[in-house]
Amino acid sequence: MTLLSIYLKNKAKQLALAGFALVFVALLCLASAAGADLEGAPIKRVETFTLKNGIRVLILERRFSPTVSFYIRFRAGAVDESEGKTGLAHLLEHMMFKGTKTIGGINPVREEKLLREIARTGEALDRERTTGDRKDGQRIEALEKKLAGLQKEHRRWYRSNEIDRLYAEAGAVNINASTGQDMITYHVSLPANKAELWARIEADRLANHVLREFYQEREVVIQERRQRTDANPDGLLFERFAATAFMAHPYRRPIIGWPDDIAHLGMEDVKSFHRLAKAPGNMVIAIVGDVRVKEMRRLLDRYFGVLPGQPATLPRVTTEPPSLGEKRVTVHFDAGERLIMGFHKPPPPQREDYVFDVIEALLSRDRSSRFYRRLVETQGLAESVQAANGLPGNRYPNLFCVFATARHPHKIDELAAAVEKIIDELAVEPTPTAELEKVKNQLQADLIRRQDSNEGLASLLSYYECLLGDYRYLDHYGAQIATVTPEEIMATARKYLRRDNRTMAIMTKDR
Repeated sequence: MTLLSIYLKNKAKQLALAGFALVFVALLCLASAAGADLEGAPIKRVETFTLKNGIRVLILERRFSPTVSFYIRFRAGAVDESEGKTGLAHLLEHMMFKGTKTIGGINPVREEKLLREIARTGEALDRERTTGDRKDGQRIEALEKKLAGLQKEHRRWYRSNEIDRLYAEAGAVNINASTGQDMITYHVSLPANKAELWARIEADRLANHVLREFYQEREVVIQERRQRTDANPDGLLFERFAATAFMAHPYRRPIIGWPDDIAHLGMEDVKSFHRLAKAPGNMVIAIVGDVRVKEMRRLLDRYFGVLPGQPATLPRVTTEPPSLGEKRVTVHFDAGERLIMGFHKPPPPQREDYVFDVIEALLSRDRSSRFYRRLVETQGLAESVQAANGLPGNRYPNLFCVFATARHPHKIDELAAAVEKIIDELAVEPTPTAELEKVKNQLQADLIRRQDSNEGLASLLSYYECLLGDYRYLDHYGAQIATVTPEEIMATARKYLRRDNRTMAIMTKDR
């Protein structure tokens, strides 16, 4: 999945509507069935509290099905890594599935000794590989052989995939995790009577996780990067685009990490980042479904409340200097010509971010949007074209982006000029009232639709509480969108959608 598709899935703003009226009626029915209304009633019923160690908890009782969705988010992501250690957050996400001292462990004492020796041997091997012309081939071969032997011995003292097995046997669905620039997320949905199992597993892997199969998993991540970035035109272009758009801010770095950094991440690096990420003050738990708040609070106090408190201190992040002119980068790759345009802008909850949500919808919400009608249907310049607000993250000032792929035989410069023309019109031509009201209604309907499922609502609540410290952003979103005016759209476009505030990345075939 490309970075763009991940973003669009998380934002859930690209539902293809055959007719808004039919969808809105369907949403009314779904909301009624869930015991909700269209004025944010689910949000108003959220119970919130903070455990004694600082973990923030959001619980919403919804009893229309005997299931419950759990989200844990850590406000520490790729943006919080240090230079030379990129990819740590993503590698930690992988390693947290490897079990704990009690989940999968056979002999914890013997295993701990082996893991210390594996770490020493792996670090020595990494050092030897980086000595350039002075590296000793025989020593490298000996260390590789020793590491392989230690890993083989280690496999005798644990059972693989125990967390997945326990969840699967309990009837879990949507077991997954993700890493972004801003946070790390773990989530699962379970039958309601398995809430205590969830609490035991998740608290245990916070307190007692074990870095099993570390060097094997590091190689998995290296291969993942090759597939999703190095050999993928969309991933490669976005990586070069972000590195050009941000000169100083760590949003310029890829979430998966730079290749050389990944290859030298060590077990102690991951342990250190884990200590940073799991600080209770960086952690949000959202629980939505067939639960009782009092019972759930007792479980949380019992399993999570005993975790040691620690300061929720994240590294200082360098502020991006103001843009002094357009930035451009060209990438040569054997793929169809494509482009990314990006404009620096403020993050949520600043007012301009709401306006850019509306601009995104105007440009590329569905087949009736300006980009699709003109660039795909009428002019035939584009195979695909999409606007996206809020990349690469939302904790800090970010980008409003346009992604477009040229349709043969048209060239990318021709497509870029047509995209520019449509964007420029936003600054000088008031948006017609009917068009503006349509996209406002669509945005609000999307948000309502996401609140219908336990998982969707748990995702939204935990995301905005973790990102902004206030899940009630959801409750105010509709009112903010409803008040966006044509004049405000023009003013925002004039201020931000300027050439001297733009980064342009172009992909062309090798010449």
